[in-house]
Amino acid sequence: MTANIKLYPSGQSVACDSGQTVLEALERAGYALPNNCRAGACGECKVRVRAGEFDQGFVLDMALLQDERAAGYGLMCMAKPLSPELEIEWGTADAKPKLFPPREAQYAVLVDRIARTPRITEFVLRPLGEPMRFWPGQYVLLGDPSRGIPQRSYSLANAPRPDGEFKLQVTRVDADAPDTPAGRTSRWLHGQVQPGDQLRYSGPHGTFIGDPSVDTPVLCLAAGSGLAPILSLTEAALRRGYARPVTLMFSAREAADLYDVGLMRYWQARHPNFRYLPTLTRGRQDGVAQGRIPQTLGQHFPDLSGYSVFAAGATGFVDDCVAAARALGAALPQIHTEGFFAQA
Repeated sequence: MTANIKLYPSGQSVACDSGQTVLEALERAGYALPNNCRAGACGECKVRVRAGEFDQGFVLDMALLQDERAAGYGLMCMAKPLSPELEIEWGTADAKPKLFPPREAQYAVLVDRIARTPRITEFVLRPLGEPMRFWPGQYVLLGDPSRGIPQRSYSLANAPRPDGEFKLQVTRVDADAPDTPAGRTSRWLHGQVQPGDQLRYSGPHGTFIGDPSVDTPVLCLAAGSGLAPILSLTEAALRRGYARPVTLMFSAREAADLYDVGLMRYWQARHPNFRYLPTLTRGRQDGVAQGRIPQTLGQHFPDLSGYSVFAAGATGFVDDCVAAARALGAALPQIHTEGFFAQA
């Protein structure tokens, strides 16, 4: 059964094929419904369903509370229509598609892999078919289900290029036991995938994207491989000649966990409006600040009103950054986040 997803208040409609989630249907039509985990865990895609029936699927109670379910809310990353029409309360009166529709079953050859830190490796992929069009800050799903490797979300770490080449920066998630599912995809990538191998992916996905019409100072906050989408956004902004101040704060545990330092220094030399502020939470290094970004943010930015803030990394880091930025005056609509969830 193909269902009709109707948006309120715009009245726009989107077809949802049998087996598709509401999020997948909206993405294919180009609508940017916020989402992060695609697994019913983060709650980013929570909307109220005004009319119609749907199968919510399995979602975490922390992401969708019982009283929210009773009030008609659902997580669209897992929700599948059961009635011919589902009317959801999302978007503005003039809601319009703005994303490139994601494509399934795309293939690329791994042309290089670069160890960035003891736990983060960069994978450079060149597509075999038509280059994927994406917005800086989006991600792809990559895995090999035929071999028991589940698909996982990995952020694109570069701005779009004419030849379609893209980079993924993957943190190896170690498991307590070899058969533990957590981190299986990252361990496969780190341990088995080599240059010359073909990989299958789908995308682009995600709404962690900038608005080119915004004209404010920009503050980017990243930890670990959360640097990947920040690199994509920053590269794209600098390339198009963004003139307002752009500051990138990057948090690492020790000096060995700082990476892409050369690129940061290049951007800093090439673009006078770009500033790089690394910080270490455990080790020490000359010229590098100490402490977690949420605790030290006020030392560098006593007033964030009027700033656009982008934060990416583990969910705890992102949540703390949002709280710190709001306490310093950043307006919630100007705070953009990409939280990384551990998935089995």
